[in-house]
Amino acid sequence: MMHYDLPLEELRDYRPVLPTPEDLEEFWQETLDALPDPAPSYAVVASGLVTVETWEVTFAGHDGAPVRAWLHLPAGPLRSDSLPGVVQFQGYNGGRGLPHEHVFWASAGYAHLVVDTRGQGSGWTTGATADPAGSGPAQPGFLTRGIDSRDTYYYRRVYADAVAAVEVLRGHPLVDPSRVAVAGGSQGGGISTSVAALAPSSVAAVLPDVPFLCDFRRATSVAQAEPYLELVRYLAAHRPSVPAVFATLSYFDAAVLAPRASAPALFSVALMDRTCPPSTVFAAFNAYGGPKSIEVYEFNDHEGGEAHHRVRQLAWLDGVLG
Repeated sequence: MMHYDLPLEELRDYRPVLPTPEDLEEFWQETLDALPDPAPSYAVVASGLVTVETWEVTFAGHDGAPVRAWLHLPAGPLRSDSLPGVVQFQGYNGGRGLPHEHVFWASAGYAHLVVDTRGQGSGWTTGATADPAGSGPAQPGFLTRGIDSRDTYYYRRVYADAVAAVEVLRGHPLVDPSRVAVAGGSQGGGISTSVAALAPSSVAAVLPDVPFLCDFRRATSVAQAEPYLELVRYLAAHRPSVPAVFATLSYFDAAVLAPRASAPALFSVALMDRTCPPSTVFAAFNAYGGPKSIEVYEFNDHEGGEAHHRVRQLAWLDGVLG
């Protein structure tokens, strides 16, 4: 591994001029207005754990399609009727996994909603949520599905599902709706940043860890690993489509959406990250509209800070949400 992107001092000032669609606000308002009542259902899960109680949650996402999640609640003395909450979004092609795989935040006293990403969950962990929508020709993976139009693009559905998930946790009777954070690494970090921008009144704090889905034009030029290379291969095959593809992506670029966010945010970046180039992370961080800080891991690849960063997140979120 090596430092292949801009030096850190230049990254801190990296503010690309990214094209913003004139109808960005209208597009997302129309998309979110069309979301149905998420109407969550809950089924208790026998996970074998005694300090965390788990429910399987199913709620309506984009076009009313069912989205599945785990809800973990602290058991025993950490339980209250006004819990802070964390909604967790997953990395690329990961799902919610098994019930016992994500219990950190509940063990720390938070209500924790672990949300599937539709159609994903067959890479490094399992999921249980389908994507009923079809797609035109696309590269293997998810990044180019429906990319010929903003209306059919895959991440329109993903972002809408994510906004619905936040409302599910905010509506739970044991959760304080004013203290719900969004979190995630890689793809989950990009989703978290975008949700904070699309639903600023619903999000109290943001934890984007080595975020994906930022500054697409730069990412396709310098990324050295999947999944941005899906876009590279697609554009290599669809040569005349380059302007149209980046026009579609501008509606979903977390760096374009970031100025609309207002909640406090703790980002992380790894300077040897071949998957999400550091400059693309700083594009979103520098554009972010709310109070913000960033942890820099100088000698790490896409794993970022891992357990060390989790300690930092826990202290920071406790300070923000109390």
